[in-house]
Amino acid sequence: MKRILILGAGTAGTMMANKLRKALDKEEWEITIVDQFKTHYYQPGFLFIPFGIYNREDVVKPKADFFPAGVRVIYSEIGRIEAEANKVHLAGGKVLHYDYLIIATGTKTFPEETPGLYGKLWYKEIFDFYTVEGAIALQKFFKGWEGGKLVMAITELPYKCPVAPIEFVFLADAFFTEKGIRDKVDITYVTPMPGAFTKPTASKMLSELLLEKNIKVVPDFYIERVDNEKKTIVSYDDVEIPFDALAVVPVNMGDKMIERSGLGDDMNFVPTNKETLQSIQHENIFILGDASNIPTSKAGSVAHFASEILFENLMNAIEGRPVLAKFDGHANCYIETGFGKGALIDFNYETEPLPGTFPLPGIGPFGLLKNTKINHYGKVMFRWIYWHILLKGKELPVESQMTMAGKKTIN
Repeated sequence: MKRILILGAGTAGTMMANKLRKALDKEEWEITIVDQFKTHYYQPGFLFIPFGIYNREDVVKPKADFFPAGVRVIYSEIGRIEAEANKVHLAGGKVLHYDYLIIATGTKTFPEETPGLYGKLWYKEIFDFYTVEGAIALQKFFKGWEGGKLVMAITELPYKCPVAPIEFVFLADAFFTEKGIRDKVDITYVTPMPGAFTKPTASKMLSELLLEKNIKVVPDFYIERVDNEKKTIVSYDDVEIPFDALAVVPVNMGDKMIERSGLGDDMNFVPTNKETLQSIQHENIFILGDASNIPTSKAGSVAHFASEILFENLMNAIEGRPVLAKFDGHANCYIETGFGKGALIDFNYETEPLPGTFPLPGIGPFGLLKNTKINHYGKVMFRWIYWHILLKGKELPVESQMTMAGKKTIN
């Protein structure tokens, strides 16, 4: 019996378990998936919780609901990977052997990495919304908040879902407008990036929307510490921004297990061939989703598109063929802009977001780099698609490789 071992049962790991179980003979291949936790979170939904659009029950389901029959499931903390010996050591001493390993352990938030962030104001006047606990605490805070300086700050790159902080300030603008206190809420978006987003064309479009909604942008701001007494965020060059409420994207890093295994970079992300999705160090190890260091967004869409390439390459390796499938860095993100509207961007390693229609050229129905109601509906519909199609490894009518069909080039 040959063995495939998947570490991590989030979006990426669950998709691969479903795809591989359908493709591989159960008599020849044992597929094992390991995760410490039994609850699956729909992480894009965390963004909606502070504004009362979603609650906890809308974003959680048991992980067991999405594993296919015939996959061995182990709920355990992972100690370390012993890559040279094709072994994984679990907490408690159990050892698992593998022929092929898929690392899908994602990325986690570490607020303690920023001095003063994880202090006395944490979950009182300082909140993240990248955990369900933080999102719920912020929802409770907003219910009674009467206004002041609301700052949305990003501590460091990279982080999960690069558009989420922008969506947060757009939704905050709509939320406080509908509450009738927008004139009492000063919203500031603070980022280490040179603009609203990493890609120039999308950044221009989003910057114009931020300006239209009277949301101040502070670019090139690198947070050194949070001063809990003065209620300010402080940059490395001692610039201070005051807040009454601080929403923050904490430092994102890979799983500590990656560090213990000696397989990561300084942020505990696994050095990965950006095209084949194999480990740079070990050809029988593949990395999917946020755990890798590939130069594209840490987002569910990337894990989905990359899973098609990883699946093809792993099947090639199993059957003794060259690993020739190449991932192009395809990412696709709906962006909530408030008041029942949204935008959409579609890009890859080489091509930045461009205007046009998606997924059908000239038809859409979604508009790229356009602020429309149909794009908002696309975001809303995605939760159903996620639970019922994406996690179960079923095909979606969107190519894994980005296409220029329907896009308009900008001179």
